[in-house]
Amino acid sequence: MDHRSGQKRAVEYLYPPVDPFDQRVLDVGDGHRIYVEQCGRPDGVPVIVFHGGPGGGCSPAMRRYFDPAVYRVILFDQRGCGRSRPHASVEANTTWHLVADIEAIRVALGIERFIAFGGSWGATLALVYAITHPERVRHLVLRGVFLSTRAELDWFYGGGAGAFYPDLWARFVAAVSEEERGDLIAAYHRRLFSGNLLEETKAARVWAAWENALASVHSAGMFGESPADYARAFARLENHYFVNAGFLESDGWIMANRGRIEHIPAVIVQGRYDMICPPVSASKLASGWAKADLRIIPMAGHALSEPGISEALVAAMDTLRGVNGG
Repeated sequence: MDHRSGQKRAVEYLYPPVDPFDQRVLDVGDGHRIYVEQCGRPDGVPVIVFHGGPGGGCSPAMRRYFDPAVYRVILFDQRGCGRSRPHASVEANTTWHLVADIEAIRVALGIERFIAFGGSWGATLALVYAITHPERVRHLVLRGVFLSTRAELDWFYGGGAGAFYPDLWARFVAAVSEEERGDLIAAYHRRLFSGNLLEETKAARVWAAWENALASVHSAGMFGESPADYARAFARLENHYFVNAGFLESDGWIMANRGRIEHIPAVIVQGRYDMICPPVSASKLASGWAKADLRIIPMAGHALSEPGISEALVAAMDTLRGVNGG
């Protein structure tokens, strides 16, 4: 799940953009090369930012949630998207490859422990990484929680969200035949991996438009078209992960393994009217986790740039300055 639709709006209380002091491409094997950048304070508190999608890529707007006088901020494009190569490739591209990539980045940059900051699919990946390597995460800051469960996918691709946006839902389902509409993820998979570039791009733009149209609580319900290269990478990667249930061993895997990270403090920022990742997932994640601080934002949806979401994330990172010695 991604959050790009609202990133163009400037928000006054965010820190100004900070240029990277280090940009590199890391060869992680399997033919994949991962784009990594660092900005902020070179000797600051390390934060690794996990972008959404899968397939969304990182952007300069994601640098703006951290005080550059305090934090050493690391952003990277996950396999197959953004400035990572090969573009739109799903070969050797699973959740577990991404976890290994994060470890490779951590080691290459000489980071012992870090704050994991992620939203939507980025929250999923941050949680999976933390469960796998709990000794490496000092704090979790999550937004728009997605637990990669069948219930969440059924909500967004099975008609739940469509009940609130029936006009947009009709356009999303119109791209496939009536016989295929019982499993829209599989139906789109056939089109996104058809081998016909024009068909793949057309399907990708509809797939991306459905999600982007619902990202903000202030959405006008418009079906906009993303650039072809971005849409194709985003849709192919997201669909590939969803067809494979996030490559997790079982439905509900994150909650089943939450005990491994309950000693890690977490801030969870969640929009009350998030149509892409409804608040029930954030509530489940926080329930019974003594060190989790769930903050429901009253008039907000899914997008990272929603004013209330941005304000809560900046406030969380400002609070952590003192906690982490900033």
